[in-house]
Amino acid sequence: MTGQNRRRRRAAAFFLSGLLCASLAGPPAQAAALEADWLVPVGHTIGIKLFAEGVVVIGLAEVETGSGVLSPGAECGLQVGDVIEAANGQEVESSEQFAALLQCGCRVDLDVTRDGRELKLAAQPVLGTDGTWRLGAWIRDSMAGIGTITFYDPATGSFGALGHGITDTDTGLLMPLGDGAVMRASVKAVKRGSAGEPGELKGSFDLAHDLGELYANTEQGVFGSMESCVFTEGSALPVAGAEEVCTGPAVILSNVSGDQVESYDIEIVRVLDRTGVQNLLIQVTDPALIEQTGGIVQGMSGSPILQNGRIVGAVTHVMVNEPTKGYGILIENMLAAAGNDVN
Repeated sequence: MTGQNRRRRRAAAFFLSGLLCASLAGPPAQAAALEADWLVPVGHTIGIKLFAEGVVVIGLAEVETGSGVLSPGAECGLQVGDVIEAANGQEVESSEQFAALLQCGCRVDLDVTRDGRELKLAAQPVLGTDGTWRLGAWIRDSMAGIGTITFYDPATGSFGALGHGITDTDTGLLMPLGDGAVMRASVKAVKRGSAGEPGELKGSFDLAHDLGELYANTEQGVFGSMESCVFTEGSALPVAGAEEVCTGPAVILSNVSGDQVESYDIEIVRVLDRTGVQNLLIQVTDPALIEQTGGIVQGMSGSPILQNGRIVGAVTHVMVNEPTKGYGILIENMLAAAGNDVN
């Protein structure tokens, strides 16, 4: 069994109820091309599991030993945010496997990526008072949660979701994608948002049955491919360029109860900077959505924004102190991150 398959068969170690940012690496060459002119707006929740390429250092710690307190990770030069990709020439595939590699007690030569640079560090594990060899580094290899599919391309089977990247909850850095998958999700409950307290969708998804695979985790969204299924069979709509997006009424497609996707009224209050991910200032005006969720909540990230019969963007952020307001990304920025500019 390959390392990739081993990772995909494990349940993700860290679960987030909903994937959405609160407001206070480009895709690989083999990514499927998107038909950028016409896409199916989806708005259905999905379960997302992502396994890092290597393991991510999320913290450094001291180790209690028989000789006192030591910090081998910090002493060898490891930093928070580093990605450990190999140890003594062996590919690092999971947190458990990396811990096992240390149990020889010998010096470990690490291949590390930091801010896009490749480094080689030499670390000497120490024997903890619990009888295990330790490096004094907290690491993470996976994340999982619920988000929303923005669009699906029936011509290629490609999709985009979230409208922002999946970042590590401790470091705030983009998780390096080794492999990942999406699963069908159903919303079981909603924690309503209120001032100072973002709400969230609470749901369930089946980790054992994948609908599709991820090929990129970028600042502008996650992208992958999947087979056609019931919530990708809607009618395709034209994609709007940035110059076609204006202030005024719009709608979002969101799944905030069970498996049902509904259309909800919003207002595009302002068109902001056309770079990055916070391109549109939006406000929920639909009484039904405000009653049910309080506005924008975690898990709605990726809900497509439609205006004048076109796909213009996706919901990305909620304003913590004003949950009826948030931000959206322009659809052309999502497509550009997937390697395709809007024509």
